Amino acid sequence: MISAMARMARRNAAGFALAVALLASAVPLFAHHGNAAFDTTKKLTLKGVVTEWVWANPHCWLKFDVKNDKGEVTHWLAEETNPPGLINSGWYKDSLKVGDDVTVVLIPTKNGQPMGRVDRVILANGKVLRYFGEGGAGQ
Repeated sequence: MISAMARMARRNAAGFALAVALLASAVPLFAHHGNAAFDTTKKLTLKGVVTEWVWANPHCWLKFDVKNDKGEVTHWLAEETNPPGLINSGWYKDSLKVGDDVTVVLIPTKNGQPMGRVDRVILANGKVLRYFGEGGAGQ
């Protein structure tokens, strides 16, 4: 009888340890998708030229150059969601190409670096690309 109780206690302890491990590993996932790095009270509108469009999981990235009035170039990096989420909103791997003139509306980072999260991209032909998924900046 004691050995059966001991086995049950070990099994319950192992189940508890597994549950704790799964919960602990999930915390970084929630942190990863947070807005802590972004100043959600601001949106910047920038006109620039695409230098790279990275279509990859877990996030797509838009790199683009913006010239100021003095002709000085700032290299910007803007995060988007994953490819399946973008496809559902009408984006595709070839939606943006190096050399495309774009207007990017983004939520900037709090640290003042030339980075942010894409709200929308307006192409030279007037087409607007926007992510409409759950929690997307485009909502």
